[in-house]
Amino acid sequence: MDSRERLLTALNHQEPDRVPFDLGSTQITGIHIIAYRRLRRALGLPEIEPELCDAIQRLALPGEDLLQRLQVDTRGLYPLNSHNWGVVEEDEGEDWAYHDEWGITHVRPKEEGLYFNIMEVPLAQPSLTAEDIRRYPWPDMGASWRVAGLRERAERCRAAGYAVVLKDAFTGIFEFAQRLVGMENLLLTMSLDQKLVGVLFDKLLELKLDYWQTALTELGDVVDVVTYADDYGTQSSQLISPVMFRQQLKPRVRQIFALQARLAPHARRFFHSDGNVRPLIPDFIEIGMDILNPVQGTAVGMKPVELKREFGRELVFWGGGVDTQGILPHGTPQDVREDVRRNIEALAPGGGYVFSAVHNIQADVPPENIIAMWEALQG
Repeated sequence: MDSRERLLTALNHQEPDRVPFDLGSTQITGIHIIAYRRLRRALGLPEIEPELCDAIQRLALPGEDLLQRLQVDTRGLYPLNSHNWGVVEEDEGEDWAYHDEWGITHVRPKEEGLYFNIMEVPLAQPSLTAEDIRRYPWPDMGASWRVAGLRERAERCRAAGYAVVLKDAFTGIFEFAQRLVGMENLLLTMSLDQKLVGVLFDKLLELKLDYWQTALTELGDVVDVVTYADDYGTQSSQLISPVMFRQQLKPRVRQIFALQARLAPHARRFFHSDGNVRPLIPDFIEIGMDILNPVQGTAVGMKPVELKREFGRELVFWGGGVDTQGILPHGTPQDVREDVRRNIEALAPGGGYVFSAVHNIQADVPPENIIAMWEALQG
């Protein structure tokens, strides 16, 4: 099998010749630039300074030489957005600051700063009104320049036998609303003023639909997977109740999945949420999710064996290959190998599984552990 055949076989719930491997096709299956440099050095690859596919998280865009060396089956399409376009770091004393197209201010410490954190949100005022939301200078998410050149890349990847993954232009409605008004403000407003928060959610939905209309009109016939990422889980429970999700977010996410399905009917819908989302999985399936990422096995209710048994006929699991909080950065190579084998044994039988780490490989992960992960995946 070539890489695309391998991935499509797994997505069709059949066992391919080997488990497909994803590294770097999305902003949640990537690798920090520091870990990436060390990995290239360990593999004896030329020390070429990589591009950043996500300047906020400081994720490297993996070079084709590394992707081929590790037999990565996916290739990602990154639309131009506030994480990879127009990122100008301004000197603000002890920090680098970045003011993005949404009006959000991000900062990264100059000394040992590994990524940017949000420092100021634009709509945090306690007297926020619906008119404030409507009049805000929203970016044009349906602009054609956001996907310029991606069709040519997709066609090259397809011709070379790779599966093509198209990333969303900004994170999910719930998470991005937090970035605009602040997490505490959002949760309070969801509880106390559903009409007001609905105005914000509807605006973000409109921008989502604008992006996907433009992106899939241009690319719908050359992509294999489309993505949506919105974190609802914590280590132990959910950030909001299932009832709140069903009332305020589920109908809106359903519209996004429906548009993706209409414009790219052959493409599979990839949904990301960290943490314990077990109570929400039936809802995700109902509204059209095909792929669940990442399977955070250390979270309550997210044991891979149980998820495969309960939802394996309906869902593809993408990720969960190795714990990125404890084992990958802090374990021995043997610990890594054992965790990888345990997760593959749970998730891969019968197909319906794509391997990647639970989340992005961070700066403190030693290259020998990344290599041990890859060696265990090869069997």
